[in-house]
Amino acid sequence: MDILQVKDVSFDYPDKTVVKNLNFSIKKGDFLCIVGTNGTGKSTLLKLILNVLKPDKGRILIDGENSRHFKSFNKISYVSQKATDFNLSFPATVWEVVAAGLYPSFGFLRFPKKRDYKKRVFKALKTVGMHKYYKKLIGQLSGGQQQRVFIAKALVNNPQIIFLDEPTVGIDVKAVDSICCLLGELNRKMGITIVMVTHDISSIIYHSNKVLKLSEDGSARLVDSVDFGQETILKHIHHSNCK
Repeated sequence: MDILQVKDVSFDYPDKTVVKNLNFSIKKGDFLCIVGTNGTGKSTLLKLILNVLKPDKGRILIDGENSRHFKSFNKISYVSQKATDFNLSFPATVWEVVAAGLYPSFGFLRFPKKRDYKKRVFKALKTVGMHKYYKKLIGQLSGGQQQRVFIAKALVNNPQIIFLDEPTVGIDVKAVDSICCLLGELNRKMGITIVMVTHDISSIIYHSNKVLKLSEDGSARLVDSVDFGQETILKHIHHSNCK
């Protein structure tokens, strides 16, 4: 079953066409990487899917619901770029950051039973390997650890699909590989659909199964990850100066 459908979607900024007649779909359990050079609209596409921006034309369906009227917020989670997502000087503990992820399901004036709430937060932290740090302030952690906490926050509602906007920006190479492996496990072992905007395609390509390649003219092409990897290797060989 298609969990995400983008149908004839176009979007323009005042001075530029960013998305042009875009059509693609992915199924439950897919791991989609959205790639492209700077300015091709990767983050814009994510905002269109999440209804932060409105398409000029076309429609987007999430699990069969039009994104413009989407109400099943417990089905989806979003992880933005760490550097711009959270005030790391804010005196919040790891536990409090993850618990904040429950608000979309219960609202700010309602909360689950204490036992259930604790169980869900601990489970999410344990899944990402951060349960031993639950008392730590978020600002005391390394970049890779912080991003694991934000992923735990996305997991706490048991979503069907997680959207990520360049989650590996600003963290070291070893942590990048670790985060990519974690996302791969969430996809394979828990069946969570992943949609990820990324520049770190070499680290994530082995965990994904589909790649959406955006072009500067607003068009896009959806390919299998294996085919994308082969194209990338051939392109590198073609442009190499080695004889």
